[in-house]
Amino acid sequence: MNLFWRSMSVVAVALLMAVPVYSRAEPVDDAHPIGLDRFYHQRLEWKPCGVENVDKAGGGCADVLVPLDYGNPADRTMTVAISRVPTGDPERRRGILLSNPGGPGSVGLDSLDLLGDVLSPEVMASYDLIGMDPRGVGESGRSPRCGWPVGEMIRSAGLDPLGFVHDTVQSAGMAASCLIRDPNKLRQFTTRNTARDMDIVRAALGEETVNFYGVSYGTYLGAVFTQMFPERTDRVVLDSAIDPNRYWEGLVQDWGPADEIALDDWADWVSGRDDEFRLGATPQQVRANIEELVRLAARQPIVIDGFAIDDHWLPYILHGLLMNFRLNEAMAATVREIADAAGGPPTTSRTPRLGAIVAALRDEENSVLAEIACGDAGVPIDPTWYWRNIEETRVTQPVFGALANNIQPCAFWLRPVEPPTVVRNAVPALIVQATGDPRTPYAHGVRLHQDMSGSRMVTLQDVRIHMTFRPELSSCVSDAINTYFSVGTRPDTDITCYADHSTP
Repeated sequence: MNLFWRSMSVVAVALLMAVPVYSRAEPVDDAHPIGLDRFYHQRLEWKPCGVENVDKAGGGCADVLVPLDYGNPADRTMTVAISRVPTGDPERRRGILLSNPGGPGSVGLDSLDLLGDVLSPEVMASYDLIGMDPRGVGESGRSPRCGWPVGEMIRSAGLDPLGFVHDTVQSAGMAASCLIRDPNKLRQFTTRNTARDMDIVRAALGEETVNFYGVSYGTYLGAVFTQMFPERTDRVVLDSAIDPNRYWEGLVQDWGPADEIALDDWADWVSGRDDEFRLGATPQQVRANIEELVRLAARQPIVIDGFAIDDHWLPYILHGLLMNFRLNEAMAATVREIADAAGGPPTTSRTPRLGAIVAALRDEENSVLAEIACGDAGVPIDPTWYWRNIEETRVTQPVFGALANNIQPCAFWLRPVEPPTVVRNAVPALIVQATGDPRTPYAHGVRLHQDMSGSRMVTLQDVRIHMTFRPELSSCVSDAINTYFSVGTRPDTDITCYADHSTP
């Protein structure tokens, strides 16, 4: 393998020669922003959003002017798009409730799509709901498409060294195709800058503090905001939390064991329905059949709707479907469809779900995920580090180890403009975490709870789900969140909740 690694160094250098290299900048003094008066005291112009839920609710959208680089606010600027759905009762209004749906890279203008079905009438009457497309996302100064050959940067390294060689070359090329466009702009799409944008949004709306609900990546953004602007933070709910100490590379690595546990949980469910799905009559048979399907896809990619599902992409598809027990049946139907096509000629999808998955991988581009995640935190740059981790997890993580430890474009990205945020504060947040969450594993919520010493933790026990604040899931969880937002009361101690109905 020595010749391979020498070759990879040459490839990486060649791909990135056109990209300038920057030294690490000093963090901005967040407590005393200098030169930001025109941003903090701007007047907003409201207009229809073009977002159905928001417009129907009588809301509107505005563009908030922010500096591209907070270290040089007199230079380039950009706009951040926000939406506002006014409180249902102005006399009871107590402020704004800003939300983030995760990602990184998810659009956030449609706050009603995220929260409209779960917030209580009392909460809806108390707040203007504020949605926001983070910088670089949606309507907020989105960077041009990078021209990636595939839709996602996260995929499995496959079953052999040649697959990893391919992914390493492709990751270097994906990074270069993004960075060569406007590196000075791209490297400012960071979570710390989005937190700074949030504070300008707060001021532009005439508010003293921000109330916040974030899920998944939104919990990282929320935690960063509480650390940078604790005095401007009011009621904060962090749902399915990320441990900031593990973001980004460590979080992805933690998917491996969590996904294997989730796969076993699903295998137990689907084995009881072997007459319908024919994937195995016992959990052990189901797992063995899944592992064999990955090997079949490695030998002969399964071409559906013109996209080759191989040992790189099949684990990624499974990873996405395992995040919610309510997708058990959809996952079973999807796996059955892929298995039926294995070893055969190219075919077309039979179900809308698989068709949508394939279309996203083939036609869409989630490069904004790389732009934010890679810009936030540096990762190891030596390919041997990734290959060693892949090989070490083959036995204990046979399906997902090569995905969770694979090399990504972040290994070839520019160094972040500032260090990641260390979160250590006493902001009285409410952290909610499911014990079976495979996307942000339970240990992440526990660690964030420890680092935010003033927080309370709500545990959703024995449920495999990512995002706990959902309709008809757990009234215990929903009541805790709504009570905190409406009257400011949290449980006296950490509590454990359960699903309202038994999981299927």
